[in-house]
Amino acid sequence: MTTTNPVRWGILGPGGIAKAFALGLAQAKSGTLVAIGARNPGKPDLAENFPGARIVDGYQALLDDPEVDAVYISTPHPFHAQWAIKAARAGKHVLVEKPMTLSAAATDAVFHAHRQAGTFAAEAFMYRLHPVTRKLGELIASGAIGEVRMIESSFGFQMPRFMPEHRLFSNDLAGGGIMDVGCYPVSIARFIAGATQNQPFLDPIEVTGTARLNAEGTDDWAAATLTFPNGIIAQVSCAVLVNLDNTLRIMGSEGRIEVPRFWFAGGPNNAGGPGRIDIVKPDGSRETIDLGIDAHLFSFEAEAASQAILAGKTQLDAPGMSWADSLGNARVLDLWRKEAGVEFAIEQSTRATSTISGEALRAGGTTIPRRNLPGLSKALSAVALGFEDFRTFASGSVLMDAYWEKGGNLFDTAFVYGAGYTETLFGQWHTSRGTREQAVLIGKGAHSPLCYPDQIGKQLTQSLDRLQTDYVDIYFMHRDNTDVPVGEFVDAMDREVHAGRIRGIFGGSNWTRERMDEAIAYAEKTGKQKPGALSNNFALAEMQDVIWPGCVSSSDDAWKAWFRDRQIPNFAWSSQGRGFFTDRAGRDKLDNEELVRVWYNEKNFGRRDRAVQLARELGKSPIHVALAYVLHQPFPVVPLIGPRTLAELDDSMSAFDIKLTPEQVRWLEG
Repeated sequence: MTTTNPVRWGILGPGGIAKAFALGLAQAKSGTLVAIGARNPGKPDLAENFPGARIVDGYQALLDDPEVDAVYISTPHPFHAQWAIKAARAGKHVLVEKPMTLSAAATDAVFHAHRQAGTFAAEAFMYRLHPVTRKLGELIASGAIGEVRMIESSFGFQMPRFMPEHRLFSNDLAGGGIMDVGCYPVSIARFIAGATQNQPFLDPIEVTGTARLNAEGTDDWAAATLTFPNGIIAQVSCAVLVNLDNTLRIMGSEGRIEVPRFWFAGGPNNAGGPGRIDIVKPDGSRETIDLGIDAHLFSFEAEAASQAILAGKTQLDAPGMSWADSLGNARVLDLWRKEAGVEFAIEQSTRATSTISGEALRAGGTTIPRRNLPGLSKALSAVALGFEDFRTFASGSVLMDAYWEKGGNLFDTAFVYGAGYTETLFGQWHTSRGTREQAVLIGKGAHSPLCYPDQIGKQLTQSLDRLQTDYVDIYFMHRDNTDVPVGEFVDAMDREVHAGRIRGIFGGSNWTRERMDEAIAYAEKTGKQKPGALSNNFALAEMQDVIWPGCVSSSDDAWKAWFRDRQIPNFAWSSQGRGFFTDRAGRDKLDNEELVRVWYNEKNFGRRDRAVQLARELGKSPIHVALAYVLHQPFPVVPLIGPRTLAELDDSMSAFDIKLTPEQVRWLEG
């Protein structure tokens, strides 16, 4: 029996797991299979394996099919992200076979695309929707074995031999046990840890892992330890060349739970089994719970996804994998892979030359406006992108691509950020994308304690090597050293201008007004290039204590008057108050030491209150108003923003919708 208007499913990538899904879908009430997207539509067994489904020529053709509502994506792992994103753009719901993508950043990009489209997206862990998983969660939450202390979970099987061309071993296809089956024990460990606190999942606070790597650099077998904030320790293992017992064991203070062949609900294969749970008491006695399930293992997943789509939901309810659940799982896999040394060449800059959606990088976006500044030959975007939080090309390039396509072209790097990794990442990105001559690059050096004139040239040499370029457009000394005559610093930066390694403007980051005036006067007297910019903190909220030693805040009235008089650009860091204008802050929220120490005073709270009021009137958020305030000063300010996700990047763009009058700017200040 089916619903009157069931969800019409298409399958993209008709392999073995797709056949299992089709068998499960055939038993679901709320969905039906209508089409198969295949790169080789003439393959003889397609009609036999997917009876009654139309065979569509190609993946894009399936997404363009008006008779398909939702798509099950079961291609090899590296293609999940691009087709899930393309599906969102085509208005299709998706269920993506695990792992959702190759990384947390790519997974976030998939969910961001579906958030924008308003479509359903979920990661397909078939075991999560089987009744045995819900029952397991209920037993844990009820204290059936007392306080849960340890979890042991494995998923491993033995292939006949190492076959480098096979998807389970191939580096190009993101093979290995961690990605293919290691994601299962990680997901159940997080589920169980969460069940102890009546939550759908819990993320570990520490992940340590190892693996045995083959000639392809993928893992034949691997293990990891997950430590959770509530003290639970989980030992997880996986393999593609070792038969593991695949029994889930949960050890508590009053016994343990064992679930043989847990991933298949006790059955021999993807068809599933009855769902049996053994509770072992401290005296060795056993209580067996047999749910007596006879439906196909994948039918529960197919039905849950179909029902969610029909209900207008964008994600699965627990114990299915929600977006936050999938992101947490992906972060653990990222850490496990890093610990084990598993690297996929397809994620490196020399191979990953297209965007996350598989398309060439587009330029010409107008979401971020551009402006001209004296001393720069290129127009630069109104906000600069900082990306210090990213430590891989695969993660950083997702955000950098999106920023570029919105019209952003100003990138903030520094010799000390991530021990030089932001410089390396930008170098990889612009080389991969061919964007260097259109980009405006900020470099910084001579940070304390190495704040001396001779360090400027030495560090710039190393920076340019990392950046894979022979010049920066803008250069800032990262700190100041007032024990050194300012003229020596001006001379050092001027030499780099004449050498062609600074081809625009230079100045100081965290310099005082007095020091900047002295530097300008020295340059005018000696005929050297004058410092043309600052990079100090500037925000609607004024720092009452510096965030880091040696910092300079330039948000008070004296600074604003100085900027108005001289019209010197300020590339403002922490321009949105580092969370002060979000829900993280408030007069009664005292848990964040930095927020309290740096920003908490009545003057700032008054400004925050007015930002909240104006945001409510404009239909925006206070943080949008805070950024708009910076953008609407009567002197040039270029805010440095550091979004960690695509959603945060998009959120920052809302500030450009706000047009503040001079009167509103003064009113916000109070």
